[in-house]
Amino acid sequence: MQVKNTFTKELDLRLPIIMAPMFLVSNTAMLKAAMDEGIMAVFPSLNFRKEGELASVLQELNTHKQNSSIGNYGVNLIVQKTNPLYAKHLELCIAHKVPFFITSLGSPAEVIKAAHSYGAKVYSDVTNLAHAEKCASLGVDGFIAVGQGAGGHAGPYPLHILVDSLQKRFPNIPVIAAGGIASGTAILSALSSGAAGVSIGTRFIASTEASVSDAYKNAVVTSKMEDIVLTERISGTPCTIINTPYAKKIGYTQNWLEKLLSTNSQTKKYFKMLVQFRGMKKLEAAIKPGNYDTLWCAGQSVELIDDILPIKTIVQQLETEFDEAYSTLISHITI
Repeated sequence: MQVKNTFTKELDLRLPIIMAPMFLVSNTAMLKAAMDEGIMAVFPSLNFRKEGELASVLQELNTHKQNSSIGNYGVNLIVQKTNPLYAKHLELCIAHKVPFFITSLGSPAEVIKAAHSYGAKVYSDVTNLAHAEKCASLGVDGFIAVGQGAGGHAGPYPLHILVDSLQKRFPNIPVIAAGGIASGTAILSALSSGAAGVSIGTRFIASTEASVSDAYKNAVVTSKMEDIVLTERISGTPCTIINTPYAKKIGYTQNWLEKLLSTNSQTKKYFKMLVQFRGMKKLEAAIKPGNYDTLWCAGQSVELIDDILPIKTIVQQLETEFDEAYSTLISHITI
């Protein structure tokens, strides 16, 4: 499997794969293992909220990158005003010259300006053409097209339609396909639709390097696509989770008062911060062993995941599946 395009060349990648940023899941062991396989390893800055943590991780990853000829890393920043650590985390990332950013839930303008000052690249999560248009006008380097079936804040549109539409509207901006990808066959499908690469998250939850509970990993392995549901109870924005008994117990939608507070111009900012803080605490508790209040984020690609493996093996498996799918495809096509 060899893919050379703008995405892989500009970011020194062997493969056009992003290990997606996963809240409370992505850790330094996972990031280093992914970089060693020549892919892009991205983590949410909010995984490291204690004083000094983020700076230490960035320094560690920069050292690891200097000692390796392949692979790269990046940081996912929630640029929404409800993120109280955004400004501080952006400052730290710029100081450590993070090479790659993914922005989510807001305008990437400030990140783009700061990152471009030293040559870093900024890709933005987009779920529709309207948001993509705004990001493009600000000079974003690429899109993360988040489609149906993605883990976390999934988009409303089928991935192939979203990728194809973005390529048609913005032919000079690389598009990364995200949502429901956990096999080499899916990677080939995404690339054939015009994507420059893929973002894979859920598959890497079921890795030996992930430090979440075995119960969470096993749930990813045993769950099926119909077990993934959308809930507003974590962040106020629909988020995909595994439909555990606890998820059923607390429900999937906000009540009328919560909806009122989250839309009122005077209360929405602070109420959303409260909802996100509470959701963060619930997710934090849920990933620990022995906790029965289980809220586990995952995408519909759980259907395709059958085992817990080292990241090295997962990437090798994806490569093998890609090669086999490509060989099968060309053997069945006559032009």
